[in-house]
Amino acid sequence: MQLYSTSNKDLRVSFRQAVFNSLPADKGLYMPVTIPVLDTYFIQHLQQYTLQEIAFKIASALIGDDVPEDDLRKIVNGAIDFEAPVRPLDSGTAVLELFHGPSLAFKDFGARFMSRIMAFLSQDDDRVLDVLVATSGDTGGAVALGFLGVPGTRVTILYPKGKVSPVQEMQLTTNGHNIRAVEVDGTFDDCQALVKEAFNDQELKSIFRLTSANSINIARLIPQTFYYFYAYAQLQAQGIREVVFSVPSGNFGNIGAGLLAYKMGLPVKQFIAATNVNDTVPRFLQSGRYEPRPSVQTLANAMDVGNPSNWVRIMDLFDGNEEILKQVVSSYTVTDAETREAIRTLSDQYDYTACPHTAIAWLATANYRKQNPGEYAAVFLATAHPCKFPEVFPRDIAARIVTPQQVSLLEGREKQVTALGTDFESFKSYLLRNR
Repeated sequence: MQLYSTSNKDLRVSFRQAVFNSLPADKGLYMPVTIPVLDTYFIQHLQQYTLQEIAFKIASALIGDDVPEDDLRKIVNGAIDFEAPVRPLDSGTAVLELFHGPSLAFKDFGARFMSRIMAFLSQDDDRVLDVLVATSGDTGGAVALGFLGVPGTRVTILYPKGKVSPVQEMQLTTNGHNIRAVEVDGTFDDCQALVKEAFNDQELKSIFRLTSANSINIARLIPQTFYYFYAYAQLQAQGIREVVFSVPSGNFGNIGAGLLAYKMGLPVKQFIAATNVNDTVPRFLQSGRYEPRPSVQTLANAMDVGNPSNWVRIMDLFDGNEEILKQVVSSYTVTDAETREAIRTLSDQYDYTACPHTAIAWLATANYRKQNPGEYAAVFLATAHPCKFPEVFPRDIAARIVTPQQVSLLEGREKQVTALGTDFESFKSYLLRNR
């Protein structure tokens, strides 16, 4: 697998280099030189395959011989050992539940696959691999559990102070061992900026073997394509062929993976980028001007991103052609008040309890259908278990949420965290002191 930088299409690096460099020196993002289109028979008969079989097919098509077939199959089967069911809500709408992994969030797909890929590619290197990750909520928990106890790795998770839920914070800060948590007195964008600056600091690069576990890493993007194909397979088994996906979007890695799946041949009618009031992309799609703003805190904290890193990848997938992109991607912005109303409607009308991110995706689906009537399945992505956001729900809805065992086990465990500001020198000093 050869990759280039979105800032320099003449650059060529191997899959191994892209995984461990994470971010090109020119501050672009890595993208495959060639995006393979899967064979028609496979696409038309997806319903015949399991999630693990679909995942292996996609991973092998993209990665090629960079990972031997037998090893790649073991990696896939070990990482993707939980389900991603499509559950019908009504005759035309369904929810793709992506919270059945260990950290109860869709990011288990990317984090578990990436940790195993990195461990495999590091077998012959005795240096510690330092994994840096910025999180607005769920990424950190998924990465922490994905890398916990993985030999030769050390993970540093940066999260914004006061802007993650209590359950998310427990998942970030109570692991110990090779997992470290840093509480940044700022926003997710500040955390992300610190990680990016670390990768471009020559002194740190000379001392540490740095890589990232954020969705900027190509090893996170690849496994997130798996569940789009698998969702389509489940609908295909019901005789459904036309599908719209509504994706809660913050850093735009999730919908970016869906669009990569689309480029690989998945016949999706439309993608909906569902955002909270951090609406940089919806404004761009309306005006043609990309104008990032400082992020605003909302109920859907994992989507509180003012300058989404992965948007450059999405534009690259469409060669920068805004008009073609707009034919495939629609976008809707949802306020906190509308999010609360959506949570209530889903509970009262459908007996379904949705986290705020999921509720935003559902409401965007409903808004899209009003403007685009027709015979198709609208699938919205449930990206996190509702137990992770207890403070969001009214008392009657909260009472119906069953807390999974993995959350109950976190309660009472000691919090281990370092508090820092947003200046890079403080973060750099922390890394140098704690190597």
